Amino acid sequence: MATTEVDIQLCGFSRHQTSFRHLFRHGLETYIIRLQLEGECEALIDGRLEAVVPGDLLLFRPGEIYDLRIGGAESRLGPSGDYYVMCTGHWVDGWWDRRERPHKTRIADNGQILSVWEQLILEKRRLDGGSTEIAEALFKALCNLIDRAIEESPCSSSASDLHALKMKSYIEAHATSPLRLEDVAAQAGISVTRAVHLFKSRFGLSIMKYAQQVRLAHAVRLMDNSQFTLERIAEDAGFGSYTYFHRVFRERYGISPGQYRRRA
Repeated sequence: MATTEVDIQLCGFSRHQTSFRHLFRHGLETYIIRLQLEGECEALIDGRLEAVVPGDLLLFRPGEIYDLRIGGAESRLGPSGDYYVMCTGHWVDGWWDRRERPHKTRIADNGQILSVWEQLILEKRRLDGGSTEIAEALFKALCNLIDRAIEESPCSSSASDLHALKMKSYIEAHATSPLRLEDVAAQAGISVTRAVHLFKSRFGLSIMKYAQQVRLAHAVRLMDNSQFTLERIAEDAGFGSYTYFHRVFRERYGISPGQYRRRA
Protein backbone atom coordinates (compact mmCIF):
# COMPACT_ATOMS: atom_id res chain seq x y z
CA MET A 1 0.00 0.00 0.00
CA ALA A 2 1.42 3.36 -1.07
CA THR A 3 1.91 5.73 1.85
CA THR A 4 3.29 8.82 0.11
CA GLU A 5 1.49 11.20 -2.25
CA VAL A 6 3.98 10.84 -5.07
CA ASP A 7 7.18 8.81 -5.10
CA ILE A 8 9.08 9.23 -8.38
CA GLN A 9 11.64 6.45 -8.82
CA LEU A 10 12.79 7.36 -12.34
CA CYS A 11 12.06 10.28 -14.64
CA GLY A 12 13.85 11.31 -17.79
CA PHE A 13 14.27 11.45 -21.54
CA SER A 14 15.56 8.34 -23.27
CA ARG A 15 16.91 8.06 -26.81
CA HIS A 16 17.99 4.69 -28.16
CA GLN A 17 20.13 4.32 -31.29
CA THR A 18 20.54 0.56 -30.88
CA SER A 19 18.28 -2.31 -29.90
CA PHE A 20 16.80 -2.19 -26.40
CA ARG A 21 14.21 -4.13 -24.45
CA HIS A 22 12.49 -3.09 -21.23
CA LEU A 23 10.75 -6.15 -19.80
CA PHE A 24 8.87 -6.73 -16.55
CA ARG A 25 7.85 -10.34 -17.09
CA HIS A 26 6.36 -10.75 -13.63
CA GLY A 27 4.62 -7.38 -13.48
CA LEU A 28 5.57 -3.80 -12.72
CA GLU A 29 6.23 -2.51 -9.24
CA THR A 30 5.45 1.08 -10.30
CA TYR A 31 3.26 3.03 -12.65
CA ILE A 32 4.83 3.86 -16.02
CA ILE A 33 3.87 6.95 -17.98
CA ARG A 34 5.70 7.10 -21.32
CA LEU A 35 5.28 9.43 -24.30
CA GLN A 36 6.86 8.54 -27.64
CA LEU A 37 8.51 11.63 -29.15
CA GLU A 38 10.50 10.40 -32.13
CA GLY A 39 11.02 7.22 -34.08
CA GLU A 40 9.12 4.04 -33.40
CA CYS A 41 9.19 1.08 -31.07
CA GLU A 42 6.93 -1.81 -30.14
CA ALA A 43 5.05 -2.54 -26.93
CA LEU A 44 3.01 -5.47 -25.70
CA ILE A 45 -0.56 -4.17 -25.65
CA ASP A 46 -3.35 -6.53 -24.56
CA GLY A 47 -1.34 -9.60 -25.42
CA ARG A 48 0.16 -8.59 -28.77
CA LEU A 49 2.99 -6.39 -29.95
CA GLU A 50 1.86 -3.05 -31.40
CA ALA A 51 3.80 -0.25 -33.06
CA VAL A 52 4.29 2.85 -30.90
CA VAL A 53 4.77 6.05 -32.91
CA PRO A 54 5.28 9.73 -32.01
CA GLY A 55 2.31 11.00 -30.03
CA ASP A 56 1.49 7.63 -28.49
CA LEU A 57 1.11 7.75 -24.71
CA LEU A 58 1.69 4.48 -22.84
CA LEU A 59 0.15 3.97 -19.39
CA PHE A 60 0.75 0.87 -17.26
CA ARG A 61 0.00 0.24 -13.62
CA PRO A 62 1.71 -1.88 -10.93
CA GLY A 63 1.26 -5.61 -11.44
CA GLU A 64 0.87 -5.42 -15.22
CA ILE A 65 3.33 -7.08 -17.59
CA TYR A 66 5.39 -4.49 -19.46
CA ASP A 67 7.39 -5.34 -22.58
CA LEU A 68 8.90 -2.53 -24.69
CA ARG A 69 11.12 -3.33 -27.66
CA ILE A 70 13.26 -0.95 -29.67
CA GLY A 71 15.12 -2.02 -32.80
CA GLY A 72 16.70 -5.44 -33.03
CA ALA A 73 18.43 -7.52 -35.66
CA GLU A 74 15.28 -8.13 -37.71
CA SER A 75 13.56 -4.81 -37.03
CA ARG A 76 13.33 -1.92 -39.44
CA LEU A 77 12.43 0.49 -36.67
CA GLY A 78 14.90 3.37 -36.34
CA PRO A 79 16.10 5.36 -33.30
CA SER A 80 13.48 5.93 -30.62
CA GLY A 81 13.06 8.84 -28.20
CA ASP A 82 10.63 9.19 -25.31
CA TYR A 83 9.84 10.91 -22.01
CA TYR A 84 9.05 8.59 -19.12
CA VAL A 85 8.13 8.54 -15.42
CA MET A 86 8.12 5.52 -13.12
CA CYS A 87 6.31 6.28 -9.87
CA THR A 88 4.07 5.17 -7.03
CA GLY A 89 2.00 6.98 -4.38
CA HIS A 90 -1.55 7.26 -3.12
CA TRP A 91 -2.13 10.44 -5.14
CA VAL A 92 -1.10 8.52 -8.27
CA ASP A 93 -3.52 5.73 -7.28
CA GLY A 94 -6.35 8.24 -7.08
CA TRP A 95 -5.39 9.91 -10.36
CA TRP A 96 -5.30 6.57 -12.15
CA ASP A 97 -8.72 5.57 -10.83
CA ARG A 98 -10.43 8.75 -12.06
CA ARG A 99 -10.96 7.31 -15.52
CA GLU A 100 -10.49 4.27 -17.70
CA ARG A 101 -6.88 4.28 -18.92
CA PRO A 102 -6.09 2.33 -22.08
CA HIS A 103 -2.50 1.17 -22.35
CA LYS A 104 -1.99 3.25 -25.51
CA THR A 105 -3.61 6.56 -26.45
CA ARG A 106 -2.67 8.91 -29.29
CA ILE A 107 -2.45 12.54 -28.19
CA ALA A 108 -1.54 15.62 -30.20
CA ASP A 109 1.75 17.46 -29.71
CA ASN A 110 1.40 19.54 -26.59
CA GLY A 111 4.05 22.09 -25.68
CA GLN A 112 2.72 22.41 -22.14
CA ILE A 113 3.10 18.70 -21.44
CA LEU A 114 6.66 18.64 -22.74
CA SER A 115 7.60 21.82 -20.88
CA VAL A 116 6.32 20.51 -17.53
CA TRP A 117 7.91 17.11 -18.15
CA GLU A 118 11.26 18.78 -18.85
CA GLN A 119 11.03 20.84 -15.66
CA LEU A 120 10.24 17.68 -13.68
CA ILE A 121 13.27 15.94 -15.16
CA LEU A 122 15.52 18.89 -14.32
CA GLU A 123 14.21 19.06 -10.75
CA LYS A 124 14.88 15.34 -10.17
CA ARG A 125 18.32 15.70 -11.74
CA ARG A 126 19.54 18.19 -9.13
CA LEU A 127 22.52 17.06 -7.07
CA ASP A 128 20.47 17.21 -3.88
CA GLY A 129 17.66 15.21 -5.46
CA GLY A 130 15.45 18.25 -5.89
CA SER A 131 12.58 19.60 -3.84
CA THR A 132 9.90 17.05 -3.03
CA GLU A 133 7.24 19.77 -3.02
CA ILE A 134 8.29 21.13 -6.43
CA ALA A 135 8.57 17.66 -7.94
CA GLU A 136 5.13 16.68 -6.66
CA ALA A 137 3.56 19.89 -7.97
CA LEU A 138 5.15 19.39 -11.38
CA PHE A 139 4.11 15.74 -11.50
CA LYS A 140 0.49 16.55 -10.60
CA ALA A 141 0.42 19.26 -13.24
CA LEU A 142 1.80 16.78 -15.76
CA CYS A 143 -0.89 14.22 -14.92
CA ASN A 144 -3.67 16.78 -15.21
CA LEU A 145 -2.33 18.02 -18.55
CA ILE A 146 -2.18 14.42 -19.75
CA ASP A 147 -5.83 13.95 -18.75
CA ARG A 148 -6.84 17.02 -20.74
CA ALA A 149 -4.84 15.81 -23.73
CA ILE A 150 -6.60 12.45 -23.51
CA GLU A 151 -10.01 14.13 -23.32
CA GLU A 152 -9.17 16.20 -26.41
CA SER A 153 -7.59 13.32 -28.33
CA PRO A 154 -9.47 12.49 -31.54
CA CYS A 155 -11.47 9.28 -31.44
CA SER A 156 -10.20 8.27 -34.86
CA SER A 157 -6.55 9.22 -34.23
CA SER A 158 -6.49 10.16 -37.91
CA ALA A 159 -3.65 12.29 -39.24
CA SER A 160 -6.11 15.09 -40.04
CA ASP A 161 -7.49 15.26 -36.51
CA LEU A 162 -4.01 15.22 -35.01
CA HIS A 163 -2.91 18.02 -37.35
CA ALA A 164 -5.92 20.08 -36.27
CA LEU A 165 -5.14 19.61 -32.57
CA LYS A 166 -1.48 20.51 -33.12
CA MET A 167 -2.58 23.78 -34.73
CA LYS A 168 -5.08 24.49 -31.96
CA SER A 169 -2.42 24.03 -29.27
CA TYR A 170 0.01 26.23 -31.19
CA ILE A 171 -2.57 29.02 -31.55
CA GLU A 172 -3.41 28.94 -27.85
CA ALA A 173 0.28 29.18 -26.96
CA HIS A 174 1.11 31.98 -29.43
CA ALA A 175 -2.12 33.97 -29.90
CA THR A 176 -0.83 36.97 -27.95
CA SER A 177 2.17 37.29 -30.31
CA PRO A 178 2.08 38.14 -34.00
CA LEU A 179 0.57 35.05 -35.64
CA ARG A 180 0.95 34.02 -39.27
CA LEU A 181 -0.97 31.32 -41.09
CA GLU A 182 2.35 30.01 -42.38
CA ASP A 183 3.58 29.41 -38.82
CA VAL A 184 0.39 27.60 -37.81
CA ALA A 185 0.50 25.38 -40.88
CA ALA A 186 4.19 24.63 -40.36
CA GLN A 187 3.43 23.38 -36.85
CA ALA A 188 1.34 20.61 -38.40
CA GLY A 189 3.67 20.12 -41.36
CA ILE A 190 1.00 20.89 -43.96
CA SER A 191 0.32 23.62 -46.51
CA VAL A 192 -1.45 26.85 -45.60
CA THR A 193 -4.38 25.95 -47.85
CA ARG A 194 -4.75 22.56 -46.20
CA ALA A 195 -4.37 24.08 -42.72
CA VAL A 196 -7.08 26.69 -43.30
CA HIS A 197 -9.55 24.11 -44.61
CA LEU A 198 -8.74 21.49 -42.00
CA PHE A 199 -8.99 23.82 -39.00
CA LYS A 200 -12.30 25.29 -40.15
CA SER A 201 -13.82 21.85 -40.78
CA ARG A 202 -12.63 20.50 -37.40
CA PHE A 203 -13.51 23.45 -35.13
CA GLY A 204 -16.05 25.51 -37.10
CA LEU A 205 -13.90 28.66 -36.93
CA SER A 206 -11.12 30.05 -39.05
CA ILE A 207 -7.61 30.01 -37.63
CA MET A 208 -7.55 33.76 -37.16
CA LYS A 209 -11.06 33.83 -35.68
CA TYR A 210 -10.01 31.27 -33.09
CA ALA A 211 -6.87 33.25 -32.31
CA GLN A 212 -9.07 36.32 -31.88
CA GLN A 213 -11.26 34.48 -29.34
CA VAL A 214 -8.18 33.37 -27.39
CA ARG A 215 -6.97 37.00 -27.32
CA LEU A 216 -10.36 38.25 -26.18
CA ALA A 217 -10.50 35.70 -23.37
CA HIS A 218 -7.04 36.79 -22.23
CA ALA A 219 -8.05 40.45 -22.39
CA VAL A 220 -11.13 39.81 -20.26
CA ARG A 221 -9.00 38.08 -17.61
CA LEU A 222 -6.66 41.06 -17.56
CA MET A 223 -9.56 43.50 -17.19
CA ASP A 224 -10.99 41.44 -14.35
CA ASN A 225 -7.75 40.87 -12.48
CA SER A 226 -5.35 43.74 -13.19
CA GLN A 227 -5.13 47.51 -13.08
CA PHE A 228 -3.53 47.72 -16.54
CA THR A 229 -4.82 50.43 -18.83
CA LEU A 230 -7.03 49.29 -21.69
CA GLU A 231 -4.27 50.28 -24.12
CA ARG A 232 -1.81 48.03 -22.26
CA ILE A 233 -4.33 45.18 -22.22
CA ALA A 234 -4.89 45.52 -25.97
CA GLU A 235 -1.14 45.23 -26.49
CA ASP A 236 -0.60 42.35 -24.06
CA ALA A 237 -3.51 40.37 -25.51
CA GLY A 238 -2.03 40.60 -28.99
CA PHE A 239 -4.39 43.07 -30.67
CA GLY A 240 -1.69 45.55 -31.57
CA SER A 241 -3.82 48.66 -31.11
CA TYR A 242 -6.61 49.76 -28.80
CA THR A 243 -8.74 50.81 -31.79
CA TYR A 244 -8.74 47.26 -33.17
CA PHE A 245 -9.29 45.77 -29.71
CA HIS A 246 -12.23 48.14 -29.11
CA ARG A 247 -13.89 47.12 -32.39
CA VAL A 248 -13.43 43.39 -31.91
CA PHE A 249 -14.54 43.51 -28.25
CA ARG A 250 -17.72 45.43 -29.08
CA GLU A 251 -18.55 43.03 -31.92
CA ARG A 252 -18.14 40.07 -29.59
CA TYR A 253 -19.74 41.34 -26.35
CA GLY A 254 -22.00 44.18 -27.48
CA ILE A 255 -20.32 46.79 -25.25
CA SER A 256 -17.00 48.61 -25.30
CA PRO A 257 -14.03 47.50 -23.15
CA GLY A 258 -14.48 50.66 -21.06
CA GLN A 259 -18.13 49.88 -20.38
CA TYR A 260 -17.24 46.31 -19.43
CA ARG A 261 -14.63 47.44 -16.95
CA ARG A 262 -16.89 50.10 -15.38
CA ARG A 263 -19.66 47.62 -14.71
CA ALA A 264 -17.33 45.01 -13.18
